[in-house]
Amino acid sequence: MNRDQPFNDLPLLPPSVMLETAAILKKAIAANRRLAELKGLVNAIPNQSILLNGIVLQEARLSSEIENIVTTNDELYRAAADEKLTVDPHSKEVLRYRQALWHGFQLLEKKPLSANLFIEIVNIIKDKNIGIRRMPGTKIAASKGEIIYTPPEGESVIRDKLSNLEKFLHAEDDLDPLIKLAVLHYQFEAIHPFIDGNGRTGRIINILFLIEKKLLEKPILFLSHYILRNRSEYYEGLRRVTEHGDWDSWVMYMLDAIETTALETQQRVSGIRTLMEKTTKQIKTDASKIYSKDLIDIMFEHPYCKIQFLEQAGLAKRQTAASYLRTLEQLGLLRSVKFGREQYYINDALVKVLSK
Repeated sequence: MNRDQPFNDLPLLPPSVMLETAAILKKAIAANRRLAELKGLVNAIPNQSILLNGIVLQEARLSSEIENIVTTNDELYRAAADEKLTVDPHSKEVLRYRQALWHGFQLLEKKPLSANLFIEIVNIIKDKNIGIRRMPGTKIAASKGEIIYTPPEGESVIRDKLSNLEKFLHAEDDLDPLIKLAVLHYQFEAIHPFIDGNGRTGRIINILFLIEKKLLEKPILFLSHYILRNRSEYYEGLRRVTEHGDWDSWVMYMLDAIETTALETQQRVSGIRTLMEKTTKQIKTDASKIYSKDLIDIMFEHPYCKIQFLEQAGLAKRQTAASYLRTLEQLGLLRSVKFGREQYYINDALVKVLSK
């Protein structure tokens, strides 16, 4: 194929090759098992918003980093604590990724994944009405400027291919959902329907697909971390499907990504739970007068905590809330830092677990 010409001949789905080889099925079984273990572990935690707030924010940061939108944990957690006051454009874009993921997650309760939902997601990520690509000239280049892929052109062509992708998503077939996810992800990235934000939108679709298929109940799979560590293999895998029809290597890559990150997320969730238990025990022992389950929850929902969060939760009025946080700092459980007029109480141990 000519990399400089629009790939309007991108084959429709399903692929006309045997996807469920013995090796792929064996890998799919292992990945499904890890996902089931993760789902069970998460369901055993009473306050799941603790996991969602921290893990989704890290997913947003790493998925954006793949597109060279880089922000530090410090910048991001401060931005999350004071979203309306954030001026850093990268942090704002990462927070919009989180917003887009939540939007898609909430809509799944009312309607299935669709091309229209993909458009809503990218519009939130980019904070403007992008819609389907209409103008020609979109090309994907390597870091040195070499053209490596030219996606299909023409709004009607792109819409037809998205319509086919949507039908494939919801087709009643016997294809393992994780294998279907690998095919879905390649096809979406190959269609490249938007002028920007395709990668992040595609990674959100991955998570939503797992939830739609009941393989997860909450969006907590840290898939972007794996892609960042194995970025060259990721792009090479996409390219090999396009140029050589090498679906086997691509599907195996995606299954390994799911299996590996499901295990890593289990470890992260277990680390958070262990840290919560240790923190609870210390407060009960050394500061029993201020102990409450709600206080523990707030400490772990907000890695960068503020007096305002305790007030909003109805836990205490301002003066008492400030006293609680100072006590937690004296116990070595939080560290206070002042930025501008705002005082933050940072749960360093939690940030370490989340960003490990």
